[in-house]
Amino acid sequence: MAEARAGPAGGPGAGPGTGRVAGPAPLALTASLDGTSTPAGAPVLVLGNSLGTSRAVWDRQVPALSARFRLLRYELPGHGGSPAPDRPYTIAELGAAVLALLDRHGIERAAYCGISLGGMVGMWLAADSPDRVAALGLVCTSAYLPPASAWQARAEQVRAAGLASISAASIGRWFTPAFAEREPAVAAAFAADLERTDVAGYAGCCAAIAGMDLRARLGSITAPALVISGAEDPATPPGHGARIAAGIRGARLLVVRGAAHLANVSSPEQVTAALLGHLLADPAGSAR
Repeated sequence: MAEARAGPAGGPGAGPGTGRVAGPAPLALTASLDGTSTPAGAPVLVLGNSLGTSRAVWDRQVPALSARFRLLRYELPGHGGSPAPDRPYTIAELGAAVLALLDRHGIERAAYCGISLGGMVGMWLAADSPDRVAALGLVCTSAYLPPASAWQARAEQVRAAGLASISAASIGRWFTPAFAEREPAVAAAFAADLERTDVAGYAGCCAAIAGMDLRARLGSITAPALVISGAEDPATPPGHGARIAAGIRGARLLVVRGAAHLANVSSPEQVTAALLGHLLADPAGSAR
């Protein structure tokens, strides 16, 4: 497993004597590129995590996906060890950091699957850099998630009271009561992961969601897209997925019954099969 960090220490034109005001340094993301057991030349699949989770959110998909792809799993700022500058972030900054990871690894083109905030980053990437995204899997996400004031309030809460103050509410959105009762150890592990997240990174990512509106850019996405929603997801209900699928030409929508926000965790077989079927449907267009 190779560890990598994206982005230079400072932005272009930021040095002394340039005559330009330095902006914030590019975001750096910790990531792993796994795939020593995959065939030589296997395509790359980028996996993006959600707000408050680590790359472990994809653990139930990894065995099947890694048999066909090299997996580039990154961490959002403040999640799983990624640095967390104490400032607001934007979706564009997060997307640019993923592009920097691709460049660092010499990956010209990759498939991309993201859940929630990871899916928002994926939509930005597919719209901004269509030549870099071969196929798109969007799980329990949204192109627009108002009101901004709610995200600002959540950022203020975690700064004041820590992530433990929102842990129970987050688990209630991520999993149905039936799943949490059936697999309490899984729910507890995700709560612990959330509470380990850096407050500055979590708050900065809240700002990225608050300022996001990708609705007008959906029509410019050309990558084949599969949108997956959880039927019982209170955070991004199926209507959000339906709007994404309607906005991307040729996109398909799958609604997973009995699943809340982390549908890939609670319904791994169905989600994994759907993603694999989608990603392998057009081998000629795969990420190589």
